Amino acid sequence: MLKLPGLIDPHVHVREPGQTHKEDWNTATSAALAGGITTIFGMPNTKPPIFDEATLDLALASAKTKARCDYAQFLGAGPDNASAAAHLAPRAAGLKMYLDSTFGELRLDNMSLWTPHFEQYPKEYPIVLHSESRTMAAGILFAAIYDRPVHIAHLSLKEEILIIKAAKERGIKVTCEVAPHHLFLQAPSSVSPARGGETLAPPPFTGGAGGGRSEVRPRLTTQEDINALWENMDVIDCFATDHAPHTLEEKDSQKPPPGFPGLETALPLLLTAASEGRLTVDDIIEKMYTAPKKIFNIPDQAETWVEVDENAKYELRAEEMYSRCGWTPFEGWQVQGRVTRVVLRGKDVYKDGEVLAEKGYGKDIRK
Repeated sequence: MLKLPGLIDPHVHVREPGQTHKEDWNTATSAALAGGITTIFGMPNTKPPIFDEATLDLALASAKTKARCDYAQFLGAGPDNASAAAHLAPRAAGLKMYLDSTFGELRLDNMSLWTPHFEQYPKEYPIVLHSESRTMAAGILFAAIYDRPVHIAHLSLKEEILIIKAAKERGIKVTCEVAPHHLFLQAPSSVSPARGGETLAPPPFTGGAGGGRSEVRPRLTTQEDINALWENMDVIDCFATDHAPHTLEEKDSQKPPPGFPGLETALPLLLTAASEGRLTVDDIIEKMYTAPKKIFNIPDQAETWVEVDENAKYELRAEEMYSRCGWTPFEGWQVQGRVTRVVLRGKDVYKDGEVLAEKGYGKDIRK
């Protein structure tokens, strides 16, 4: 039996308020516990988006009555809420700035809109950037100009990991996360060869007959990009699922929304990679507990741990999962390492496939 600390996922699309047919605080936190995760951070690009006191209160009220694990809620940076966001910083997981495409009203596609947030948001609370390639580089420049920490969400490309590496070497206060699907799934159009030797090249993920299930942002990448992430594992601070559930009906539609569920698959995928020698269990603990705890100023969870049967081999099946969306891009994958028990604050909250925590047992970590 392998014993892990309660894991942390700082990037979860709970879908509440506004899209609870996909997920809500009840099902998302149930899925988290089944995946060995005892703290999640909700993203703000909901309907309505979480960008002021009223919408933050709305999200936290739902979480208070439904969440089965601990949680915090991000604020979204808008074009005119810099002062309000700074005032609310102590109550939020952090400030999420969407510098590239997103749904809703939170995209900041003009750099003049970034400045008030970098100037006003308290430096002791994290700013997280949804940014890609050149926009990511511009965000790192802002971090250097304003001498404040920034965290880059869902890194996926070779050029991005190399920019992060160079920025860290120069003392810029930047951290980053990678989603497991960008480590394990290859773009449908990718034809890049795998590395030689024993390296496992993931098959292109075609995403079903219509291809919609492969839609995700950032998009799936080539084997060259995947290799670069694995080769620069020491540059990656966190693994974060970017759990973004949509129903199968939506994913198989003519206009499939981007996003994958991931709360229940991240740990078994990473433990399987550890069994293959691609990383270590200590790497998983560092990137799913130690580093996010430090980056996001997360308090200790007393008497909290996760028990894993590291030798259990099984297939990932959506029908056995708690997420409301009802599917996974890893359907049928053979993995090694099954969560058997989760203890949160001294209480069994998950055991042998069953979520035991009651709705409302989860705590707001910012209180």
